[in-house]
Amino acid sequence: MKVVRITKPGGPEVLAFDERPEPVPGPYDVQVRVRASALNRADLLQVRGAYPPPPDAPQDVPGLEYAGEVVAVGPRARKFQVGDRVMGLVGGGAWSEVITTHEREVLHMPRGLDFADAAALPEAYLTAYDALVLQADLRPGETVLVHAVASGVGSAAALLCKAMGVRVVGTGRSQDKLARASGWGVGHTVLCESNPPVFADAVLAATGGRGADVCLDLVGGAYLPESVKAMAPLGRLMQVGSVAGVRAELDLGPVMRKRLTLKGTVLRSRPAEEKMLLTQVAERQLLPLFDSGALRAVVDAVLPMTEIRSGLERMAGNGTVGKVVVRWD
Repeated sequence: MKVVRITKPGGPEVLAFDERPEPVPGPYDVQVRVRASALNRADLLQVRGAYPPPPDAPQDVPGLEYAGEVVAVGPRARKFQVGDRVMGLVGGGAWSEVITTHEREVLHMPRGLDFADAAALPEAYLTAYDALVLQADLRPGETVLVHAVASGVGSAAALLCKAMGVRVVGTGRSQDKLARASGWGVGHTVLCESNPPVFADAVLAATGGRGADVCLDLVGGAYLPESVKAMAPLGRLMQVGSVAGVRAELDLGPVMRKRLTLKGTVLRSRPAEEKMLLTQVAERQLLPLFDSGALRAVVDAVLPMTEIRSGLERMAGNGTVGKVVVRWD
């Protein structure tokens, strides 16, 4: 099978195509012929040598999500059959023509979707659903502040909130990208052009002075203290990303007065049992919403795998709206 591997730490230019033996499924595994994979910032960081994969994942082949067809199942696997169209998250290795993964970490593809759209779903929606619903206990009628709302996870979060009857205020650094957000149910957008960013007053104005009940922060850095100012009493702030840096100066006064909760989360490094549980919950709660059309993929571009380097450069340039997908032709 073909794989895209990292030859040494660096930019997209260090990637090379290679031939490797196909992995053999274990007792509870499925073997999947990968048709498409979406690109993520974690992949870009791994290529740079700044984000090592989990020990049980391929160390030199990135790729966190995939869509494809089941081509073999392990002797004790019962959930899927050969020919099933599936998608899912892995710790790495999805930039391969064939992968194996435990059947309980695999999802059926929604009806009517092609492989490119399906490949753009797992990371964005599982991350958003886990952070907002399972950890922040988001409820209908609340307001969510989503930073980088035009990103893959940001757009998924907005569509998920729309399906739940939750109001969204979204931030971004491009007016053109924010203009797309109204189609995902984002009622208010805030352009953040300054450094450090200033958006708390706009969020408070959009919520009648109350503030946001939940914040999904995909940016980090200097966004944190301003987010605290924008939160409602008993607000829950979920720290999911840190593209703007991992350090911030924080005034604990409003944290205590508002009785805020600040919680960090990641998916990639979690134990397999937790990933399996999240997959099973998402299967029950999210797949029906994809089938009904309430949730959908937001795809910026679909490129052949031979152009994966340009896809990473496109994502690194911060001009994308939604996900960049690469597919094996």
